[in-house]
Amino acid sequence: MQYDKPPMMNKNKILTSRVLNGNWRLAVTLALATVLVGCNKSAEPSSGTSSSSSATEGDVIKVGEFASLTGKEASFGQMSHNGTKLAINELNAKGGVLGRKLQLLTEDDQSKQGEAKTIARKLISRDGIVALLGEVSSGRSLEAAPVCQESHIPQISPSSTNPKVTAIGDYIFRVCFTDPLQGKVLARFAQKTLKVTRVAVLTDAANTYSVGLATYFKDAFTNDGGQIVDEQKYSGGDKDFNAQLTTIKAANPEALFIPGYYQDVGLIALQARQLGITVPLFGGDGWESQDLMSIGGAAVEGAFFSTHFSPEESGPVVQDFVKKFQAKYGVMPDAMAALGYDSAMLLADAFKRAGTTDGPKVRDALAATKDFPGIAGQITIDEHRDAKKPLVMLQVKGGKLKLFEQIGAE
Repeated sequence: MQYDKPPMMNKNKILTSRVLNGNWRLAVTLALATVLVGCNKSAEPSSGTSSSSSATEGDVIKVGEFASLTGKEASFGQMSHNGTKLAINELNAKGGVLGRKLQLLTEDDQSKQGEAKTIARKLISRDGIVALLGEVSSGRSLEAAPVCQESHIPQISPSSTNPKVTAIGDYIFRVCFTDPLQGKVLARFAQKTLKVTRVAVLTDAANTYSVGLATYFKDAFTNDGGQIVDEQKYSGGDKDFNAQLTTIKAANPEALFIPGYYQDVGLIALQARQLGITVPLFGGDGWESQDLMSIGGAAVEGAFFSTHFSPEESGPVVQDFVKKFQAKYGVMPDAMAALGYDSAMLLADAFKRAGTTDGPKVRDALAATKDFPGIAGQITIDEHRDAKKPLVMLQVKGGKLKLFEQIGAE
C-alpha cells in the first residue's frame, strides 16, 4: 500500500510558530511564579523584628529550657517547667516580645548528672537558642553554665542556690536567693525560733546543694554560739539511714538539720521517728514538694523548711498567679512553679529593655535588673548576678505546707 507524503510547510512559518509557542510558555511560567510568590508571602504570619535581627517575617525568639521532667527530682522539674510554660504562653498571648513570638524548646535531663552539658550544647549549636532557662538542681546548672558562658548565651536558673553557679561567669544569673543567705537564716531560725543550741546535721555527700547548704548553716550556727553535736553523711537515693540516725541519736541533739531533697528527707524522717528521735526536723528549699508528705506522712508533721514562696501570701500578684496556675494545671503552685515563671518573665523583660535578643546586650540588661516584680518577691540582681529577695519559712501542718513566717531580703 502506498501512502501519500504530507504537504511541505514553509520553513519560515515553522520557525515563527516555535517562537510564538516558546514565548507563550515563558509568559505562563512567569505568571505562575508571580502567583506562587504572592501566595507564599501572604501565608507568612506578620510580625516585627528586633533591632539586631535580620530574620524574615514570621520568625520566633528561641528560648531553651532544661529540666528534670523525669527521674528522682521530677517533682521539682515539672513544677518549674509548668511555671515557665505559663509565662511563655501569657507573653505570646499578648503578642510576644519585640514583635516576635517566643518558642520554648525544652529538654529533659532525667534528673541525671552528665546530661545538662550535652543538652546545652545541642540547644545552642543545633537549635539556635538565644537564652537558656534552668535548672532547679545546682549540680546540673553547674554543668550547663560553662557552655553558656563560652557561647555568650545568657542562662537564668530558677532555683539553683549554690553560689558557685553564677561564679562561672557574667552570662549566668539566678532568680532565687543563695545558700549563704539561706544557711544564715536557718541558723538564726534554729536559735531564735526553735530555741536550740545543739544540732545534728545529716548531709547528702554526693549533692552539691546539700553539701553547700550544710556548710553555710554550720558556719553561721557555730559563729553565733551554737554547737554541731554530730554530722553524718549519706548518698542521695539511699533507702536505709538507720546507721547514721543511731549515731545521731546517741549524740543527743536538740534538733536535726537535713539539707537534702524531699524524697530522701521523707524516708529519713520515717526512720528517725521509728528509732525514737523526737526532736524537731528542719531543712532548706530542697524539701519543697507535695511528695514530702506522701513519703514521710506523720513523721514530717511539724517539720520546718525555708523556701522562696508560699501560695498563702496575700498580695494580689501572688493570688492572681495562684488562680491562673490552678486553672491551667489543676494543682496549687509551689516555689519551683513561681520561680520558673519568674525566670521566663525576667528574661522577657531583659529582651525588652535591651531592645534586642543579642547575648551581650541581654546580659547587660539582666545585670541591671532592679526591683523586678516577681511572683516570689521583688528581684534585684546584685554584682554577683544573684537575686536579692525575701525568704519564707513553711511548716508541715495537718499534712499540708503552711506559711509560718516571712523573712525580708538582707
